[in-house]
Amino acid sequence: MNSIKKIVMAIIVLLSVTMVDAQIKNAKTEMVKIYGNCGMCKTTIEKAGNLKKVAQVDWNKDTKMAMLTYDSQKTNQEEILKRIALAGYDSNSFLAPEAAYNNLSGCCQYDREAKVAVSETKTQPIDGEQRMQMGAMTNHEDHENSGILKQEKTTNNQLKPVFDNYFLLKDALVKTDGKAASSIAKNLLVSLNSVKMNELAMDVHLVWMEVMTDLIAGTKNISETQDIKKQRTLFMSLSKKIHDLIKVAKYETPVFYQFCPMFNDGKGANWLSKEDSIKNPYYGSQMLGCGKTVETIK
Repeated sequence: MNSIKKIVMAIIVLLSVTMVDAQIKNAKTEMVKIYGNCGMCKTTIEKAGNLKKVAQVDWNKDTKMAMLTYDSQKTNQEEILKRIALAGYDSNSFLAPEAAYNNLSGCCQYDREAKVAVSETKTQPIDGEQRMQMGAMTNHEDHENSGILKQEKTTNNQLKPVFDNYFLLKDALVKTDGKAASSIAKNLLVSLNSVKMNELAMDVHLVWMEVMTDLIAGTKNISETQDIKKQRTLFMSLSKKIHDLIKVAKYETPVFYQFCPMFNDGKGANWLSKEDSIKNPYYGSQMLGCGKTVETIK
């Protein structure tokens, strides 16, 4: 009887894999260990890892093994496990942030395996060999910290041209210069397409994946027209996505998120500026000072 159950389970798994493969192009399947406890963990892990038609995660709470099926042209195992780590779940590749783990429900807080050095609370005599080991641990920690700093620097260097071109585009709209706005949007499009998302810091990487498609599409549409009305309407949604990105990536100086209550049939619209003073890109000289700063991003 047990052998029959095993055969049935194997058939179900095989059919599931076949169905997922049919939905995901360039499908690649891998098995990885992800730590968790219960059915609630399964729901969270799979929700964090899944991307429609790009990635599918199937996690088993008994074995702690997850089957990852993904489009190898659009993502990879590392990106999927990063998203799952940010949801609070460790894998052998990524340690979830402490805050994310602490936010899990009590039943979901699995026993964490030591992946970082643990300091002793009591002072004890140490011999020469122990000193050497401690020195090696310190060097390893320094190496990890320098890696984090390097990743943050890479993120800033990659996204600075994106933000700089956005601000230039805003200035062109303030001047009601559709030709200049179109030209700057072409430069912004180049900056967006030059971003290597696998080199972005983890938190920035996740936001980038959410906004990338809309940013590229909106910028392309602005670049293809010199109609200032169309450009300003497109700029409204573009600004929302840039806001989401700059919130996590940061900029070298404070950035001001500003709001015009008149645009979009009185529904209002936001934009980002490097200056606290209001220069409205939606109306230009017609209502240059219309608006207010609603958020300062430092």
